Amino acid sequence: MIIQVSPLAESRLSAKLKDQPGYFKLFYDTDGCGCDGIAVLLIVNEPDSDDIPIESSTLPFLINKQQQIYFEPSLRLQSENSFPCFRLCSDSMIYGSNVKVYDLRDTAEVAPQPTAWYVR
Repeated sequence: MIIQVSPLAESRLSAKLKDQPGYFKLFYDTDGCGCDGIAVLLIVNEPDSDDIPIESSTLPFLINKQQQIYFEPSLRLQSENSFPCFRLCSDSMIYGSNVKVYDLRDTAEVAPQPTAWYVR
């Protein structure tokens, strides 16, 4: 499997790494999506045991080997100047024109969770 990343998309993805290590995991999310799912990019610390690399120019991409069936072998990831999300497509299909990136790394900025709940 290979993914061609446009220069603008590569620049935006690199900025999302924030000079910290991580992998971009292509994920087909079907949770709460009804009949069909959506493609998303997850930033993860390291590959899971079922993840395999996706060939790319400079950025590290992964996919779960069981989720390969949802995508064609050759993909393109693009971005536009005026739109903050990404477009994932192949020669015969558009997987999403609003593909979002979610940072799931341990070092990601996460809002602190309250440690105790109480009623006054």
